[in-house]
Amino acid sequence: MKIKPLADRVLIKPMASEEKTIGGIIIPDSAKEKPLQGEIVAVGNGTKDEEMILKEGDNVLFGKYAGTELDFEGEKYLIMRQSDVLAII
Repeated sequence: MKIKPLADRVLIKPMASEEKTIGGIIIPDSAKEKPLQGEIVAVGNGTKDEEMILKEGDNVLFGKYAGTELDFEGEKYLIMRQSDVLAII
């Protein structure tokens, strides 16, 4: 991975949202809720006050509005602080 998060930040690849149809109507991506689950792709080193608990490959849950969206080489990622991650699955 060419992106290396700094300090207590993690880079997450969100799980693909499932395509849903309602009575033959396909719901566009803009109307779908974004996924709240993903896989950690890269982690920072932590800070002197907060050690990095998360590691690459962890599947995690995060808040609906957590993180900053990032588009890198055609893939969508989220970068957020370790404290924004709610749980490891």
